[in-house]
Amino acid sequence: MGVLALIASISLDRPLVDPEGFLGPSWLRLPLLVFGAFLLDILPRTLWASRFRVKDMPAVATERIRTHWDRERITLVVLGLVCFYVTYVCYRNLKSFLPFIMGEDKYDRELHLIDRALFFGNEPATVLHEIFGTGISAHVLSSIYLWFLPLVPLALAAWLVWSRNITFGYWFATSQCIAWSLGTASYYALPTLGPGFQYSYLYTDLPETGTSALMEGLFYGRKGVLRDGVEGAVQSVAGFASLHVAITLLVALMVQYTLRNRWIHWIFWINFAITVVATLYFGWHYIADDFAGVVIALVAFWVGGLASGQKFDRHGLSSHPTSTTSQVPVEVD
Repeated sequence: MGVLALIASISLDRPLVDPEGFLGPSWLRLPLLVFGAFLLDILPRTLWASRFRVKDMPAVATERIRTHWDRERITLVVLGLVCFYVTYVCYRNLKSFLPFIMGEDKYDRELHLIDRALFFGNEPATVLHEIFGTGISAHVLSSIYLWFLPLVPLALAAWLVWSRNITFGYWFATSQCIAWSLGTASYYALPTLGPGFQYSYLYTDLPETGTSALMEGLFYGRKGVLRDGVEGAVQSVAGFASLHVAITLLVALMVQYTLRNRWIHWIFWINFAITVVATLYFGWHYIADDFAGVVIALVAFWVGGLASGQKFDRHGLSSHPTSTTSQVPVEVD
């Protein structure tokens, strides 16, 4: 991804940009999250184990750092952050370069026709607006959809910092990098804008929400880069495939495979299902985009698992360590 972004930047004579996001630019956001997770890991344990006795706190904190923040953990955190940072920043830049390399929207009409055929001549957005309404449901769906923005860095930090089996952290970070890379490739395979931009008249009945504000911001951001020559910014409009679907499914699969709490399983599977509905409800994606997102998640999850030494059970989803680390040895059959 780094090489591709660099080649595209040189060829187009456009600089690589570190995009702003949740908690600021990526180079600041990810270290801040890990530092916050480190404090969240150390402070509550220290206070609880020391019974708030100040003299006992240094020993408790030192013991936790010695047993949990060893070389394996630090290596995982550093590699995971660096690899994800490079992949994500290059994803944003390659996505921004898309119109300059492939031209503007090419396949919106074809994917829109497929949507109408799948809905027997009806518009998916119109059907969903009639089913769910355009009142409070729009705000609920918007909140779930926008939850994706902090979910990506928070989930990455959680698996890097707290995964008891080190290889689960490598599994998640590797799968994330693969998913964002495949998503980038999909944009170049089928360049689209998405129904919300190409067929905006279908969504005029929706109220003002955080999602509509985001879509408006992306529209003017794209206009600034493509029409007004704004420098130091990225355009972030590309339809195929849905990485909201891909990443929320990937997180749900990781939760299913690496955590035992059934309530958490349900929470993230429901989050995935609602996200799928929201992508169509607000016009972010076509149905084919969501199917592509599912395929990307499954491929990234499987390849990331193989790369990190996981063994997939033949019968159902497993929720136990399947690879060996110094902290979690696994007996070999």
